[in-house]
Amino acid sequence: MNYLAMESIVERSLHFSKVEFWAVTTIYVFAVMSLSIADSQNKVLFDEAGITFSYYQDYYFPQLVRYTLLYLSFLLLNFRVVPGLLRKEAMFLNISFVVATFLIVGFVFGITDTYAKNYLFNMYNNEKETYDNIFQGSFLRAFWLLLLFGLYSVIKYSGLYLLSNSEAIQSKYRMITRDGLTAFVVWMVSMFLLLVFEADGEIVVFWGISGPFGILLYCYSFYTLIPESLRKKKPFITYVVRAVLVMVISLVPVYVIGQFLTQDGDTALGISFFNIPFQLLITVPLSWVLYKRQMQGNEELFVLKKELGRSNANLDFLRSQINPHFLFNALNTLYGTALQENSERTAQGVQMLGDMMRFMLHENHQHRILLSREVEYMHNYIELQSLRTSSSPNINIESRIEEVLRESYIGPMLLIPFVENAFKHGISLKHRSWIKITLHCKQDTLYFDVYNSIHAKQEQDPEKDKSGVGLENVKQRLALLYPGKHELIIRETAEDFFVHLTLRL
Repeated sequence: MNYLAMESIVERSLHFSKVEFWAVTTIYVFAVMSLSIADSQNKVLFDEAGITFSYYQDYYFPQLVRYTLLYLSFLLLNFRVVPGLLRKEAMFLNISFVVATFLIVGFVFGITDTYAKNYLFNMYNNEKETYDNIFQGSFLRAFWLLLLFGLYSVIKYSGLYLLSNSEAIQSKYRMITRDGLTAFVVWMVSMFLLLVFEADGEIVVFWGISGPFGILLYCYSFYTLIPESLRKKKPFITYVVRAVLVMVISLVPVYVIGQFLTQDGDTALGISFFNIPFQLLITVPLSWVLYKRQMQGNEELFVLKKELGRSNANLDFLRSQINPHFLFNALNTLYGTALQENSERTAQGVQMLGDMMRFMLHENHQHRILLSREVEYMHNYIELQSLRTSSSPNINIESRIEEVLRESYIGPMLLIPFVENAFKHGISLKHRSWIKITLHCKQDTLYFDVYNSIHAKQEQDPEKDKSGVGLENVKQRLALLYPGKHELIIRETAEDFFVHLTLRL
């Protein structure tokens, strides 16, 4: 993992830190509150040693000091020291913080144990042996907690790395979702905090088993249970029934794991049975809600992408056009001048150009236009282009465009870009060139072919890198306007270019 990747993961941990802060703060508050209602398990040892047990001196205040110290140490190491070490910033200072935290935790734990474990003074020969035993245990415990925090940090940043690559992981393993990875990271955080704050053993074991089981059930629901249930008449009931069957089947493996961890059959049995209502009330409905929300989000995203694609295609199309208003007066002047000079071909060309520009202004912005109008525009374009090529014997232009009799509609300017492309790249006044255009309709299907020669543009040609409306734009508009209703085949060689379009109107 390179430095940039680590930097990215550290940045992601800053967003995750709010979850950590409130999680550890909540557990700290509950741990402190539990001191007021719980009894010390060491009271029996005090009684056996014949020493008077003081609830506040020998239990409440020592535990309060420990919880507070653990809480502050976690905040310091997790939010200040570890990110600095990963960024390789102020290495000596951050390492010093780690060592100082270890020493302070070990020393304070030793002092509080002299009160919480006061009964030990009657079990050793002298006070020195007692203090040695207490402080050795406190420093060993501080070292264990430091190792536990290190393990937590490794799992946390590994989890964040997985989250940062969740899309790649999900594309390879569909069952693993981003929410599942997030839940796994949060579960590891909670397990660490439960162990640090010495939560009840049965609670730790239950959460240690039910947490991963819930995550697996969530992923399995997303991958299999919910999609298959949606095909049924009553999808939610079907999903719940199948989820209950999965949980019933899991009774035995959950019991075996609980038995292994607790060495108590009754506790393991209780955990395995309590796991069912826990998952049924939390994981099952949560999975359903999140899956439905994801489906809704995917549908909205699809609509937005489609609308965005339509908007971009239309915007690109509009940008490729020119507003011909300011040209009409000039065209009328040229048309009148050509007639006065008896230049009939020029007058004809100006008239066709005017008709084409009026079409572009008034009709090509509509969602649908008559196919006959599109064909008429194409006729004008071909005739206009033929005016400049008719005197060249090396150029052959053939067009077989059937007259459209039915009142069919089509998206505007879907056919002309292929013809424009043919004249742009297929005509050379120096080399043999040809263009063949055919169009005919059969029932509600249009068949359109353009076949032309290819000639490379010269380097000094200002139109060399320009493509007018562009074939890519036409492909986008076809995909948006006629999804599943068109077939576009484009074949290009070094000498010719062929386009075949089949379109269901």
